Amino acid sequence: MKNYFKLLMLSLLMIVATVVAHATNMGAPEGVAMATLTLSPLQLKNTTAEKEMIKQLRHEHTWVSEIKSKQNWVNQDTIKIPKRGQAPKVLIDNTNYPIVKNERDDSHVIVALHKFDTENTVVTKDELYALPYEKVSDVQEQHRETLEDSTLEYGLWGLAPQAHDAANNLFVLETTGEDDGTGRLRLTTKDLRSLQATMNKAGIDKNGRILILSDDHVSDLLDEDKKFFTQYHNQAEGVISSKYYGFKVYEDSTTPEYNDTTLEKLPFESVTVGRKSSVVFHKGTTAKAVGTVERFARPAELDPENRENTIGFRLYHIIVAYGIEGSAAIISGKAA
Repeated sequence: MKNYFKLLMLSLLMIVATVVAHATNMGAPEGVAMATLTLSPLQLKNTTAEKEMIKQLRHEHTWVSEIKSKQNWVNQDTIKIPKRGQAPKVLIDNTNYPIVKNERDDSHVIVALHKFDTENTVVTKDELYALPYEKVSDVQEQHRETLEDSTLEYGLWGLAPQAHDAANNLFVLETTGEDDGTGRLRLTTKDLRSLQATMNKAGIDKNGRILILSDDHVSDLLDEDKKFFTQYHNQAEGVISSKYYGFKVYEDSTTPEYNDTTLEKLPFESVTVGRKSSVVFHKGTTAKAVGTVERFARPAELDPENRENTIGFRLYHIIVAYGIEGSAAIISGKAA
């Protein structure tokens, strides 16, 4: 009798397992569910860490939070950016019929997402025994924070105009304030009003202009404008919420630098010292997206010579401007 019940229970468990496997496969690509069932412990850890990386990579309380995510534009670590065709003409008090019909020819541009790799971090077995916290998890958190900072800094560099090109709504202006004692001319509210007027004249949408101030330029405005001082010291989560001369204002210490004589943007992470800038972009024509995330890891158990855990990450990510709104940079002027 006991054997009978054992066989019965075994049969029921096999039926349940079959049903669960079938349900898991429903609606999924062929082989996906079966692959999940055969993942190794290391693969499961990698998958969990990769999902957590995507979940946590939010750039909260920074200027990046102003940009809409366009994940639906991403495929195979490229982003397909739509380009609108010609806008229709507006007829005022029209009396001629039939009204002319035109097709709108839309197009798109495909851009590869940027690849960000972290250098590997090693955690030895000896360390894990001696530490009062789980260092491997802490290392992974540090990698995420580093990637978050790097994607933000590179994204801001990419949004800044390469050089002044008014025909394409790319503006590079110099500050005109007093010498701060080092030969650098301070940023003034007059400079911001001048930039505002330039963008208005170019027909750039007044809603959605984001200004990221460099540390020096924040200091300049704090010294000059009591209104800015009041807003700055009552800011919430890193942003001056109310508009300041038509801009929503953030602060960032990693704004790009421009060549001292040509006023062209220096390459990313250039060793050449240039002039620091503040940057303006339009959030209505700027997109961000995350592509593939990979965790590369080797546990100490697979490294018998060194007994070391090795961890690194790769992330595909992009912050990109598109459309006609353009961007601007205000660089510190030089005293004569």
